[in-house]
Amino acid sequence: MLRSKAKWNLTQEEEPTLPIDPSLSLTSLTQELLKKRGIETKEAAKLFLSPQLEQLHDPMLMNDMNKAVDRVKRAIEQEEYIWVFGDYDADGVSSTALMVEVLREMGAYVDYYIPNRFTEGYGPNEEAFRNAHAEGITLIITVDTGIAANHEATVAKELGIDLIITDHHEAQTELPDAFAIVHPKLSGTYPFQELAGVGVAFKFAHALLGDFPKHLLDLVVIGTIADLVPLHDENRILAAHGLKAISRSIRPGVQALKKVCSIEGDITEEDIGFAIGPRINAVGRLQDAFPAVDLLLTESDSEAEALANQIHALNQERQKIVAEIAEEAETMLDAQADELPSVIVVAKEGWNQGVLGIVASRLVNKYDRPTIVLTIDSDAQTAKGSARSIDAFDMFTNCMEVRDQFTHFGGHAQAAGMTLPLENVATLRESLNRLAEQKLAPEDFKQLLTIDRTVKLEDITISTIEEISKLAPFGMGNPKPLFRIEEAIPAELRQIGSKLNHLKMRFKANGADIDTIGFGMGDLYPRIAPQSPVSIVGELSVNEWNGKRKPQVMMKDLRVDNWQLFDLRGNRHLEKAMPKLPFDHTVAIFFGEATENMAWVFDYYPVIELNHDPELIDDLPLDEVEHLVLMDLPLSMEQISAVTQKMTPHNIYACYRTDDAAFLKTLPTRDHFKWFYGMLMKRKKFHLETEGPKLADYKGWSKDSVEFISHVFFELEFVRIDNGLLTLNPNPSKKDLTESALYQQKHEQLKVEQTLYFSSYPQLKAWFTEQMDRVSDVKEEIS
Repeated sequence: MLRSKAKWNLTQEEEPTLPIDPSLSLTSLTQELLKKRGIETKEAAKLFLSPQLEQLHDPMLMNDMNKAVDRVKRAIEQEEYIWVFGDYDADGVSSTALMVEVLREMGAYVDYYIPNRFTEGYGPNEEAFRNAHAEGITLIITVDTGIAANHEATVAKELGIDLIITDHHEAQTELPDAFAIVHPKLSGTYPFQELAGVGVAFKFAHALLGDFPKHLLDLVVIGTIADLVPLHDENRILAAHGLKAISRSIRPGVQALKKVCSIEGDITEEDIGFAIGPRINAVGRLQDAFPAVDLLLTESDSEAEALANQIHALNQERQKIVAEIAEEAETMLDAQADELPSVIVVAKEGWNQGVLGIVASRLVNKYDRPTIVLTIDSDAQTAKGSARSIDAFDMFTNCMEVRDQFTHFGGHAQAAGMTLPLENVATLRESLNRLAEQKLAPEDFKQLLTIDRTVKLEDITISTIEEISKLAPFGMGNPKPLFRIEEAIPAELRQIGSKLNHLKMRFKANGADIDTIGFGMGDLYPRIAPQSPVSIVGELSVNEWNGKRKPQVMMKDLRVDNWQLFDLRGNRHLEKAMPKLPFDHTVAIFFGEATENMAWVFDYYPVIELNHDPELIDDLPLDEVEHLVLMDLPLSMEQISAVTQKMTPHNIYACYRTDDAAFLKTLPTRDHFKWFYGMLMKRKKFHLETEGPKLADYKGWSKDSVEFISHVFFELEFVRIDNGLLTLNPNPSKKDLTESALYQQKHEQLKVEQTLYFSSYPQLKAWFTEQMDRVSDVKEEIS
């Protein structure tokens, strides 16, 4: 048995749903997926599958749009200097580039400014506005920021600078006193409120130009996808057409990004989410974000190539920094793995503030705990960082319950940022853990995977996958469908990758041949026994290699519902071969006593030495054990049967071996005993030491067989043995060979070795299964 990492929520209905419209040239599966996305009619399905630019809303419906457009046009006519004030993430960078390009196109005198994450922090600031005033700036347009800049808006007004705010973040109770605020959530007449910052900027550009700015779609798609806004309504339209635009874009910056990202052909939402977006974000995480904006604006191929290479190098540095901090944090946590807190709070001096959110996400994924990662400033005696959370723990709400512990705090349910006095770190850790213990149940710490449908291997075809891909672009609000394959036996199972950290399984059934890949799941390889039926959850995709196209599944999680047998019989390197098992859920059993060379087992697992004592077996706990490690062979089948039935393990590790196997030696038959006794009757005496080897050679027996027969006869009082000399007992009692304890013990040893050691894997598993089935039958009868 192998538990899944996440909770699986299968949303498939027991009764098949009626199709949206039989005339749609779509399979029932695709129509079912559309229904789950709220698409119920034929017309809605067509619009969803083929988003049209004509579906976009009129930008003039947005609050203050007329006022903002008039002010920009007046500034251009009067040759005023305009400043675009942006943000340092991918949404902010693409918003800044888009707005600057539009204003330049209109003939404006325009420059841009993005604050430094480390020295200025997020959003507009007074010093930057005063510097702008000194440079003669009379109009500032914010993009993807500014809705909380109340103080800065007041400063701008005092300086005589008109401030136009375009933003999409949540508005505060009090709005800034700006010249104009263009914000979809503040516009009662605007039909869609979930635009990204770059989406709002794009709407502003549309209003400024009067014509639809199709040439800017390659910029709007970057921020829309990278900022993880819900991909429905306008965002779906902008993303779908934006992906087409960026795929054929001749913008030097886009071409250079494709090259450093090794993107060939059309750009997908995954290319932006996992390649282009992270590289743009990396600049602002490590330094000023100006090079990222310059890359998107440059008209020079050579400059674009140089900037793209610079950004690519920064992203590699960012990856290295993230890996180093994550490793340090994991070392801290692994040291207390047995008592991992409900909420993780880790802090250290010197950690790079710009990447702490990524590190927190990694720790959440690994430990399934809400996580705060802080960097310490010992001079200022402060800690500053980022938080990420699990579905069941609202980080914003819970942190607001202890708001007094922070100097600065902001965020939402799954992510937040904060600054606090260094002395409050320990108190914050205690407070959040107390809240988590009050509000969370053990199952809340598992991630939730929403599964659309269970599919059979033979249903996974290229045509099915291509039809499902019509639902793209996938993202927030339109997740890529997840499918479950139930209890299939892998034809092949192996670790792949340079560090063997990925898992590959191959399934073959009913003509289907499907590969499944689990990135970062290589550690599960030793936890899956041969021939175990495995259930997996994953996304369907097409693998293209050397001109061949093959369906595959990208695994997100897996589990094994049945008990498993791991066959390590006879292994001479057990310490290396055994996987790392959870200490609290494992028991290692020695039927006899542990030998000196098995001392390592006591460091790995809780150990029980039974010393072949039946009473100790009777005293074993009745609770189920997740992992039962059998370290040696019992003296009888009854012993191992009792242990198995008492402990009903989820997994059994057969780790025993024998150097003196009865099975490999000839066990004398009754004819052997009969011949030997007849020989004694003729000769009257027989010396084991001197004549035993000669007899063994003559009869082709082993020396052990001769000694065994002799000692059985001695035990049955058929003979006497004096200093190795056998003589017949003149008046023996009539007894059967089976009355000899030695004879019985030998037969039992043979049975133990035949069943437990020299059996095939299927035979051994069948025997253990029979024992556990008996327990199930008894429990069923009792209930």
